[in-house]
Amino acid sequence: MDVKSSLAALNYAATKPVTAPKPGTGDTAPNPAADLARSFAATLAEGEAQARAAITGGADPHALVQALAQTELAVETAVTLRNRVVEAYQEILRMPV
Repeated sequence: MDVKSSLAALNYAATKPVTAPKPGTGDTAPNPAADLARSFAATLAEGEAQARAAITGGADPHALVQALAQTELAVETAVTLRNRVVEAYQEILRMPV
């Protein structure tokens, strides 16, 4: 294993942490968008943790593959959702006033 590349991976992971949305102050109503964002951030964090463990040699290969597949599915879902929102926004812009 190349020490320089593993140090670079650890440095990258330290500088780019997955952040969850901050809970609203005084919000008692359920917020599905915030719950979805928290779930997405947790999935990404799990994938990063498994990848980090695999780099250092302390991870089960099957758990790594499963975590990466879940991360890939979460990212594809987020991209699809973003594309739908952009398409809807463009349709609104095309509406005559």
